[in-house]
Amino acid sequence: MKLPKYVVLEKKRGQTPLETILAWKNRHSEYSLVPASYAGRLDPMAEGKLLVLLGNECKQQQKYIGLDKEYEVEVVLDLATDTGDALGIPEYRAVETDVGTNLIQQAIRTLEGPHLVPYPAFSSKTVNGKPLFQYTLEGALATIEIPTHTETIYRIQLLKTARLTRAELQERIDVGLVDVPRSDDLSKELGADFRQDIIRAGWRALFTAMRERDFTVLRLRVACGSGSYMRTLAGRIGTELGTTGFALSINRTKIGTIKKFGPLWFWTKKY
Repeated sequence: MKLPKYVVLEKKRGQTPLETILAWKNRHSEYSLVPASYAGRLDPMAEGKLLVLLGNECKQQQKYIGLDKEYEVEVVLDLATDTGDALGIPEYRAVETDVGTNLIQQAIRTLEGPHLVPYPAFSSKTVNGKPLFQYTLEGALATIEIPTHTETIYRIQLLKTARLTRAELQERIDVGLVDVPRSDDLSKELGADFRQDIIRAGWRALFTAMRERDFTVLRLRVACGSGSYMRTLAGRIGTELGTTGFALSINRTKIGTIKKFGPLWFWTKKY
């Protein structure tokens, strides 16, 4: 059997990258003992393409880490969470935003290009050897300086705008949270299974207290450089529109290399 250098797997919502690899190995027993590592992680609530290196190619991981990505993202306006996606504690200020296509296009244009932004509080970026999410869960984020990095957004396309009723949005969130895995791993005790019991209770309380209303949902296609966080981009889009926002869904659709020719961007390589 000739060992391929890599495979591209479809990570399901709720899976961790490691769980995706293990599930693939269970279906392909001939690879059960082959070393495998992913190049470019996906958050638990995100789904889509995961590039997995095999065998000796794992030693070349650095070569793949900087690859460009494309995502399809649904952004809900007038709601926020502390993680930027549905797996976070919700925040609602009872603001009702009604924006037209022209304003949306103007907002997303301002977010294209390179921008210096802080790493998300709920991320694996380490400070003094400890990930930021651990500082956040310990309530110690104020004791450190949050590092920044440059995110490059090549292009944001508005695919569709839609409206969801309160009940429809609640159902979408409930269905999404069902996929979140449980764990008895003591190393995850501080996060209490991604805090999902607290988060589920928070969403229930919010929707119970909320009066009937509709929410605007933006469906976007985002081409970006490595290390771009769609859940924080969703929040910045909300801010540009004078409100808040969070990522209801995130689907990575492409991995590869984007090059610019004149004013246009093109994929020159895809995995």
